[in-house]
Amino acid sequence: MKSKKIFSMLAALMTSAIIFTGCGGDNGGGNAKESKDLKVGASPVPHTEILEEIKPDLKAEGINLEIVEFSDYVQPNIALNDKELDANFFQHEPYLNDFIKEHSEMKLKNAGGVHVEPMGIYSKKIKKLDELSDGSSIAIPNDPTNGGRALMLLEKAGLLKLKDGIKETATVQDVVENPKNLKFEEVEAAQVPRTLEDVDAAVINTNYAMQINLVPTKDALFMEDKTSPYVNIIAVREGDENRPEIQSLVKALQSEKIKKFIEEKYKGEIVPAF
Repeated sequence: MKSKKIFSMLAALMTSAIIFTGCGGDNGGGNAKESKDLKVGASPVPHTEILEEIKPDLKAEGINLEIVEFSDYVQPNIALNDKELDANFFQHEPYLNDFIKEHSEMKLKNAGGVHVEPMGIYSKKIKKLDELSDGSSIAIPNDPTNGGRALMLLEKAGLLKLKDGIKETATVQDVVENPKNLKFEEVEAAQVPRTLEDVDAAVINTNYAMQINLVPTKDALFMEDKTSPYVNIIAVREGDENRPEIQSLVKALQSEKIKKFIEEKYKGEIVPAF
């Protein structure tokens, strides 16, 4: 009789243990927050630096941010279109619009603006623009959008005049007045800084200027002001702008934390656009 009671007690204890373990497993799984990966392509400076700042914020929301660095202006959009990335952060909207015109099969969209990187005119040979002599050489980016932007900046600096009504799409063929007979050297945007030893002046994007330790507010002979329309954006595939992870990404990049980070770290060379 005693053995039967002991067996019954052991059986009851085992059943309780199984039930308790099962419930514990269900509760643990139900409370666990499912993490999601978000892969974003970016230029090294300042885009990657800014993205690094929001990693902890996204992590707190269950989003693992992976940053993939690119050194050119073409591959990030191709990788995004091919679903190798969830978003990219390296370009302004005029460049994206021009890219889409040339690649109509790619359905990419602006998900939100973050900052402006003022383009500047730099030189290792002169201290002021009025020191440019007749026939001076000027290096500018060779891609359509940044090339037009560079020519607009040279026009604003009083060095040339473009055809009426021609702005972002300007090319050297649109220069109607060139009093100093400037000679334009068109090269890939990332390579423009390397021409500084060979040309009289160069128009350089801020992210590339920073990579060679040029500070726009200190070293540029002339630069865009804060009203520049060239806002750097988060680009995504059309339809993905409503994905919760993308919305979290944009929200984090447009936060007061990032505004303060941009203002304190870049000290006016990069301007928040939100």
